[in-house]
Amino acid sequence: MNIALILILLTLFLSIFLGIQARRGKDMSLEQWSIGGRTFGTLVVFLLMAGELYTTFTFLGSSGWAYGKGGPTFYVISYAALSYIMSYWLLPAIWRYAKKHNCMSQADFFVSKYKSPKLGVVVSLVAVLAIIPYFILQLKGLGIIVSLASYGSLSPTTAVWIGAISVTSYVMISGIHGSAWTAIVKDILILAVVVFLGIYLPFLYYGGIQPMFEAIDAAKPGFLILPEKGLSESWFISTVLLTSLGFYMWPHAFGSIFSAKEERVFRKNAIVMPLYQLILLFAIFVGFAAILQVPGLKGAEVDKSLLQLSIQTFDPWFVGIIGSAGLLAALVPASMILITASTLLAKNVYHVVFPETSEKGVASAAKFIVPVVSLISVYFTLAGGDTIVTLLLMGYSLVTQLFPALLLSLKENNFVTKQGVFAGIISGVTVVAFVTVNKITLGTMFPSLPQAIQDLNMGIIALFMNFAIMLAISMVTKKSAISTTSNL
Repeated sequence: MNIALILILLTLFLSIFLGIQARRGKDMSLEQWSIGGRTFGTLVVFLLMAGELYTTFTFLGSSGWAYGKGGPTFYVISYAALSYIMSYWLLPAIWRYAKKHNCMSQADFFVSKYKSPKLGVVVSLVAVLAIIPYFILQLKGLGIIVSLASYGSLSPTTAVWIGAISVTSYVMISGIHGSAWTAIVKDILILAVVVFLGIYLPFLYYGGIQPMFEAIDAAKPGFLILPEKGLSESWFISTVLLTSLGFYMWPHAFGSIFSAKEERVFRKNAIVMPLYQLILLFAIFVGFAAILQVPGLKGAEVDKSLLQLSIQTFDPWFVGIIGSAGLLAALVPASMILITASTLLAKNVYHVVFPETSEKGVASAAKFIVPVVSLISVYFTLAGGDTIVTLLLMGYSLVTQLFPALLLSLKENNFVTKQGVFAGIISGVTVVAFVTVNKITLGTMFPSLPQAIQDLNMGIIALFMNFAIMLAISMVTKKSAISTTSNL
């Protein structure tokens, strides 16, 4: 057993220990298990939101896209910064309503706003459908990280199973408290590792960041700018818009909002979080540094660029530290996803189907669902799939379909009806599913359109269709309701 694998396993055992210890002294009701009893302060909420939004995508996906795609990668720097600005006003409004109406899940919020438990079922299923690819993303990343960083001592399949069993265990025992404790270690470690790699590797191999870009541009002219077709300017703008609107629509991010003890938490975080976005920039630098040093990676292999360059550069003990940071980058968001998916399915699907179930029974159902979701995700992870960024963008296209109904629900006089919300969400999700399964773009459907329109992100097209149908159906059902009332 090499030193790298020993360090990774020690980190894994530490995360399990912290996750289990977090339960001590707490009565694990559903509220305590899923949202921490609404008692978390600024620092813990910051770590949870950072822990679930800075994931193996930060570690492998952004560097992999820098290696394989070049200039378009910088969209990841743009969208979260816009979301943080929006969060200054959006999250306090969501928190106030959720606290007043005792919401414990994203679907609870929609049920309360639109007075429809059936809508909660739809929202729950859409949310779970969106975060399963996100969970697969974490498991894929974990398999890559542990296998490579251990110099092949563990296969990706074994690493995926170990990670899934570990996170499932402490989630069932401690819920969100285990995620919070583990997030503290994760954020410290990943911050140190990614910043160091992002500065050290460009200087080691190129003499600096500017010389690195000059060398890449000389070797691959035009690689560092947006192409005229495909991942062009219109793709960039539409993707930034889609992902910034969907940033807090991820149900595990939405659920973290409810864990805060006061609304000032979000305004403080909105000031600090954009600085945290710089971590992505350093990860991107590593991907660029690998282009000329680890040539030849294709397809899903590009996600290995950061680790391949690290193995080529550092001694095994330091590769073990890098692998440990990557392991935690997978486990923390994976734990939040499991908690969220299980809470949604138990509280907003199972409880609707079996309304006589007690709160304690719902809490037990949520914990029972955890290993089920985990096993399904492991299956699809091992079945293979796309690159990490592709999985993330697919999830974003789905989960952003909830944004129009959420935004309009915050109006004092919301004219949107539950029927309109149903129709809008289902139409948007149907479009996303159809184009994803059939790998369709506007360009393939309408090749005569201007290139700028052909390259638009299909998630945005689905979002516009969602919004238009939601408004149209709301107008019809609103008039019908008024007409029925006036005839009584």
